[in-house]
Amino acid sequence: MRNKLVILGAGESGVGSAILAQKQGYAVFVSDFGKIKDKYKEVLSKYNIDFEEGKHSEEKILEAEIVVKSPGIPDTAPLILKLKEKDIPVISEIEFARRYTDAKTICITGSNGKTTTTLLTHYILEKAGLNVGLAGNVGKSFAWQVAEENHDVYVIELSSFQLDGMYDFRADVAVLLNITPDHLDRYNYNMQDYTDSKFRIIQNQRENDYFIFCADDEVIQTEIAKKEIKPACIPFTLKEPANPGAGLSKEKLIINFNQKQFSMSILDLSLSGKHNTYNSMAAGIASMVFQIRNEQLRECLSGFHGVEHRLERFLRVHGIEFVNDSKATNVNSTWYALESIPKSIVWIAGGIDKGNDYTMLKPLVKEKVKAIVCLGKDNSKLHAAFDKVLKNVVDASSMEEAVKAAYYLARNGDTVLLSPACASFDLFDNYEDRGNQFKEQVRNL
Repeated sequence: MRNKLVILGAGESGVGSAILAQKQGYAVFVSDFGKIKDKYKEVLSKYNIDFEEGKHSEEKILEAEIVVKSPGIPDTAPLILKLKEKDIPVISEIEFARRYTDAKTICITGSNGKTTTTLLTHYILEKAGLNVGLAGNVGKSFAWQVAEENHDVYVIELSSFQLDGMYDFRADVAVLLNITPDHLDRYNYNMQDYTDSKFRIIQNQRENDYFIFCADDEVIQTEIAKKEIKPACIPFTLKEPANPGAGLSKEKLIINFNQKQFSMSILDLSLSGKHNTYNSMAAGIASMVFQIRNEQLRECLSGFHGVEHRLERFLRVHGIEFVNDSKATNVNSTWYALESIPKSIVWIAGGIDKGNDYTMLKPLVKEKVKAIVCLGKDNSKLHAAFDKVLKNVVDASSMEEAVKAAYYLARNGDTVLLSPACASFDLFDNYEDRGNQFKEQVRNL
């Protein structure tokens, strides 16, 4: 009799888990309360994997010996609580897949910069000739790659939701970029709960593993002071570098690691802005753990082209620059965007608020922003925060309306910045859909 494994959610991670589970001899059942995309239905049918959509058949699900759930399903969902009452383990795809690979892992988390740092680290290792996979929130499902490919190293972007479903998982290299308020609606509006989730990145690490972290982040520093950290700690900072560690000295980025020193001018980095200097340092340290040569590292840090939907300078129309920062789904990401762009800005913001506090943005908005276009079903919090700061705060209910309003409010030399500070699911499928619609409407001007 085969062990029964149920997968909740039939997206990229769920389907990948199903393929791996079947390969490992489980009796697999996939259940999705929503509609499954045709491309994933085709894969499940091809592998003869039992699935359902539009419902959760509780009787069948509660017979499972193990459940792999989508990170989008909260731990407080009634079905998850019923599974836990029956002591049925509920884990993440990342936890499940790790059981079936001996590959090294570089795991990257933080409130901001995860995707950029993950893609940059993968780019460096791939250019250096390593057999490296890209997984987690970007790339192909980790489980799917473990089932059908054979990488020596995986670079994995991890959200707090994925970390919450990890128990025995151990990262060989853990990277913690920053911790600022995000997803607090999933953490009882408790910052400590969210911080604890992020620090799960170092759980189970051993003395010969590595923990790379931002020494300038107060939340991280406060938390480190409370803990006994086992892995080798390698900080990065915008101040003088530690040894081991990364930092800045006389306009140079310097990384000290294992009696080696890497240095290059910050003017030669392909990614600009303070936040991207941090991202470059983190990726650089992680790469040096894997003995990437200085020349290769320098070439990659100066040649990487960045991430779509993240401060993407898209198009200039009649002297107005349009910047797509749709990936900015929290206040801190938007702060970085506003900070990196010269005034004057017409800012498109809004979506599903995750417990946002806009206070930190007010000084930058006063200094740089001439108008705000609120794009969402409920813009009341944006109005409450900024109506007294600016005269021009207008509403839009579609991307077409928002782009036209921003274009009307902007003048030659201005920047129209889509940096929503909110999740996208009220009006869009995801942040990529939001960013793509923005670019389509800008092209239509």
